[in-house]
Amino acid sequence: MTQTLPEPDLRLVRAPNPSPMTGHGTNTYIVGTGAVCVIDPGPPDDSHLRAILNTLAPTENVACILLTHSHLDHSPLARKLADVTGARIMAYGDSQAGRSALMQQLAAQQVTGGGEGVDHAFRPDHCLQDMEIIAFGREQIRAVWTPGHMANHMCFAWRGAVFSGDHVMGWASSLVSPPDGDLGAYMRSLDKLAGLGARRLYPGHGAPVDDPGARVQTLRDHRKMREAAIRAHLANGVGTIPDLVSLIYADVPGHLHPAAARNVHAHLIDLWERGHVSADPAPAADARYRLTGTA
Repeated sequence: MTQTLPEPDLRLVRAPNPSPMTGHGTNTYIVGTGAVCVIDPGPPDDSHLRAILNTLAPTENVACILLTHSHLDHSPLARKLADVTGARIMAYGDSQAGRSALMQQLAAQQVTGGGEGVDHAFRPDHCLQDMEIIAFGREQIRAVWTPGHMANHMCFAWRGAVFSGDHVMGWASSLVSPPDGDLGAYMRSLDKLAGLGARRLYPGHGAPVDDPGARVQTLRDHRKMREAAIRAHLANGVGTIPDLVSLIYADVPGHLHPAAARNVHAHLIDLWERGHVSADPAPAADARYRLTGTA
């Protein structure tokens, strides 16, 4: 579905992949006119590829393909689009790029439950640097590294607006699932995004966010509220992720509890890294967690 946006020279083609995790579907953005940039081509769906190409005028061409991150609902169609158009695929790196030393260690030890939905085959043609400027046609766009939802996540700043991928959305908070997701990095990236002073956000799913500052603060407050709830239950002797999920997410449907467990795990790893909790035997999904004396 092609949608008109409140922005000159910007078009949205929504992929037909609705789900509890993607909302109405993945937003593919076509930026500029003439020589255009495509952001997040989406899942491997030939009908969506045709929809992207059919949205272009006969005189237009795809100059570059940008990826906010390499989850399966954002990146797999990039290679087909590149083959058809000759455009280069640009992203921060492959699906392991940008991981902290701790997340690399956790991944190597296979002590976490992350990895769902990751495009392990993804390889960009060009690895973008933080704050790198990409020129295309008469336009330019700035890449901003915002790890958290995924280690290789980037936002893209254009004309005072920001394409925020899955880092900030208006309809839901981001899933942070270790080792691909990192809550400490996510919180720092929220501050970084707020510092850009964007007038509007165009997320990877859902409608534009017209008050970015307020939305970022809401997301920050939400995470702090979850952290406070985890601390309170740990203080009362609750120490396992399933028990924490059943208490904190009691009003959430059961089929969403596995995703909630990954978010709780991300909080516990962050607290462990900051020295506020201990984990027996390691900060794994099946560990028992306790508050430390510094909490």
